[in-house]
Amino acid sequence: MTRQDRNSVTPGYQFASDNTAGICPEALAALLEANEGSAASYGDDQFTARVADRLREIFECSGEVFFVFNGTAANSLAISTCCQPYHSVICADVAHLETDECGGPEFFSGGAKVLVAESQNGKLTPATVERLITVRSDIHYPKPHVVSITQPTELGTLYSVDEIADLSGLARRYGLRLHMDGARFANAIAALGKSPSEVTWKAGVDILCLGGAKIGLPLGEAILFFDKSLATDFEYRCKQAGQLASKMRFLAAPWLGVLTDSAWIRHAAHANAMAQRLANGLQEIRGVTLLQRAEVNAVFATLPDACHTRLADRGWHYYTFIGRGGARFMCSWATTEAEVDALLADIQSAM
Repeated sequence: MTRQDRNSVTPGYQFASDNTAGICPEALAALLEANEGSAASYGDDQFTARVADRLREIFECSGEVFFVFNGTAANSLAISTCCQPYHSVICADVAHLETDECGGPEFFSGGAKVLVAESQNGKLTPATVERLITVRSDIHYPKPHVVSITQPTELGTLYSVDEIADLSGLARRYGLRLHMDGARFANAIAALGKSPSEVTWKAGVDILCLGGAKIGLPLGEAILFFDKSLATDFEYRCKQAGQLASKMRFLAAPWLGVLTDSAWIRHAAHANAMAQRLANGLQEIRGVTLLQRAEVNAVFATLPDACHTRLADRGWHYYTFIGRGGARFMCSWATTEAEVDALLADIQSAM
């Protein structure tokens, strides 16, 4: 099927990822503003400083802030600053750290091992984490040093503040750090109705990798070190990894747009609402089963194989290999009600 054929079906055929959406208006306006005139390079510009200060204000902290091009770099470099090569990182079996970073955490840490814990609906539990921490204490076992959680999880589920605090408390008892992969952190905040600080450092998170691309930025993620001691020489890690942008203002400035007037939360709330609309509609279609409750902007469902084929022929794009089976439909800041309804109509017709 050609691009023209796909576009003739419906303008909203893309539900594969929130990465497929364009730049949101607020981010684009801030980017264009940063393009006026010249500015200092390598992060010494006013835009980068303003965004860092704005993030500290939003998170009610005095932490260190860095900007990188993508989530793999953010997670891998954040983990590397916490680990010696003989350490290990505990994460969920569906975590990007394990399944989608191409060995980045191990590479940038010089060999620290990722230890995978069985998750419940994508979430770690204190019991499974403690089992990996305590199963061995001899010198032949890679010493656990970091617990990594994803908020929201790769299955679209949410950790409550209490659940984060429980994992943090466990980590503290054993001398471990707590890292949070927040690729869709804005969606979590919009759904939980909590402040960013309540869901992070106040609950015991040491480092947050804050997603930007999925909330409407052209590219880029922010890394917030709530424990500033962990950020020592982090700029050197960024430089060595090819993550120090010479024109840093273009990486940082779009954040100003989405962080003004809570645009990032508003866009995330919209994406969540579109996913809920889709989930509600799928529940009304006979033969479709939701795999779990849609808590943020992802909907996981099982459909017959023949239905997948018909939907593909009609130009719909979504993933069937993420999570534990079924199809994942992802909504973004740009998803419209009309697009959701068109997808539902084609699923109903394809069944």
